[in-house]
Amino acid sequence: MTKFKRITELFLVFLPAILVIVFAESWVGSNPVARQAVIWIAYVVMLSTVYASLRIQSSNWSHIGVSFNFGGWRAIGVTLRQALIVFICAAAAFAIGAIIMANIVGIPEGADFQSYEYLQGNIGMLLLSLAGVYIVSSFGEEVLFRGYLMTRCAELFSGSKLGWRIAIAVSTIVFALIHYDWGISGIVQTGFMGFVLAYAYLRVKRNLWVNIIAHGMMDTILMVQLYLA
Repeated sequence: MTKFKRITELFLVFLPAILVIVFAESWVGSNPVARQAVIWIAYVVMLSTVYASLRIQSSNWSHIGVSFNFGGWRAIGVTLRQALIVFICAAAAFAIGAIIMANIVGIPEGADFQSYEYLQGNIGMLLLSLAGVYIVSSFGEEVLFRGYLMTRCAELFSGSKLGWRIAIAVSTIVFALIHYDWGISGIVQTGFMGFVLAYAYLRVKRNLWVNIIAHGMMDTILMVQLYLA
């Protein structure tokens, strides 16, 4: 596949989801549940286009590091141990980003949880949100921004070391920018975290389940905090 076709493929994977978000914003308004539902739909659309892209090229999820074959209990134990390490490193990177931004723009007076009021004290909504987050954020974001985006970027440079370095940079920047609604501090924090996740993807020999589980740990803590806020 030529570089032009690979770039076009990347564009076509992300374009439908962007269109869904742009056109849906006009009618969902400020309703937090509806806005979250739109995001989830957009991610499902992107995952569908990624799957279609892989199938068109006679490939499957394992090409980007997602294997559904049972590798034995020992392999599962190794994956869980690596996921815990990645979780700790990613959480630390997120905290470092927060400290850096606090020294630049100051410490925020307090977090605004108004858009997450539907979660507070509602165990049913928490469980539903966790299920959605595991599919959209934990699985979806790792497949899209680590597995798929990084693999395709590296392939643009024939899988060379330079190609993978560029892939880490692109993944980090894109992952940070999609959290634009968190403000500049949130962009920096997720950028730090995204770099660790991108680097970890290569360090664990592109076993994306490590990242997915680590991401799930972070999402669980975040959602429980919002539930208790």
